[in-house]
Amino acid sequence: MGHIINAKEEIYNALAERLSKTPEGAPINERLMAILHRLYTESEALVGSKFSSIPMTLKKIATLSGIEESELKVILDGMADKGLVLDIPRKDSIYYMLAPMLVGFFEYTFMRTGDHVNLKELAELFETYFHSPGVMKEIAGLDTKIMRTLIYENVIPLAVETEVLDYEKATEIIRKSDGGAITMCACRHEAFHLGTACDAPVEVCMSLGGAAKWIIRKGLGKPATVDDLLNVLKQTQELGLVHLCDNVLNKPTYICNCCGCCCKVLRGINEQQVFATHPSNFIPCVKLDSCIGCGICAEKCQIHAITMSDQEDGIEVPVFKAEVCIGCGACSDACPSGALVMSRRSALLVPPDNVREKSKRMASEKGR
Repeated sequence: MGHIINAKEEIYNALAERLSKTPEGAPINERLMAILHRLYTESEALVGSKFSSIPMTLKKIATLSGIEESELKVILDGMADKGLVLDIPRKDSIYYMLAPMLVGFFEYTFMRTGDHVNLKELAELFETYFHSPGVMKEIAGLDTKIMRTLIYENVIPLAVETEVLDYEKATEIIRKSDGGAITMCACRHEAFHLGTACDAPVEVCMSLGGAAKWIIRKGLGKPATVDDLLNVLKQTQELGLVHLCDNVLNKPTYICNCCGCCCKVLRGINEQQVFATHPSNFIPCVKLDSCIGCGICAEKCQIHAITMSDQEDGIEVPVFKAEVCIGCGACSDACPSGALVMSRRSALLVPPDNVREKSKRMASEKGR
């Protein structure tokens, strides 16, 4: 009996090792193992452990796993329905990729409701896991982060507007996507099960391009036109949420609209001083002669990068933590006196060309 248990544990350990070697990573600890045991059946764990770093056909996975193709197809279909693998149609074949932890099966687990799994238990496990020593630091990335920040476009100064490229603008990313999908915010849904959710709307995350087609096919989101997505962008900006997107130059696969109390990335900054998003190419500057000391900017900052400081004349003015600010523009947008102006950073981020290049960079920086 002991050797059967050990054999089973070896399968899950092999899966954990494979996930830890994705470009994003997934440090192995007891919490990760508990999550994997609840999401993967033993046969799914065996198949997952056999994946390489590139998309593979059914035939290739069958060869690696030793499972007959018809049986394997049933297992892979089940894994795809749970968001554990991505099944990607290409020409006359389907290629399969193992979903990473983040952005990956964490989101796909909490993008849905129902009793397919115990979401409350999983929420507690994920919450503890992401707060385990070193986990968010590993997943966030080193020089290449998993996400980047998009500025509120209405606060871009006219003087530099012609310098701002399309990849920096959420509206242009959405228009070029030709539509996508609107999904449930996984972080806010997880927070609901933890009893810590804020009152920000839940169905405000956007998937774009091929990722949106997969999301719709799996029933994880609803189709959305360009206008639908632009309306979500406008709605979330009015609420002071932060726009984060896939850290790629061309064809980002998602835009999230994030709060500092639920979002895994913004909470990583607030609670662990770990940055999984690059800042935008802007940073706020205060015009002291226009500031009325109201403190609205500090209240609106989702990552506490602004504090109010007393001046000699008794008026409080905002002080910015430049090393923390991600340049979202929420403070400038909320300023009633126009005292906060977004200035172009001296060093500009040019993200990786595409998802493949981002993954290569992240893996290389981690020695994989």
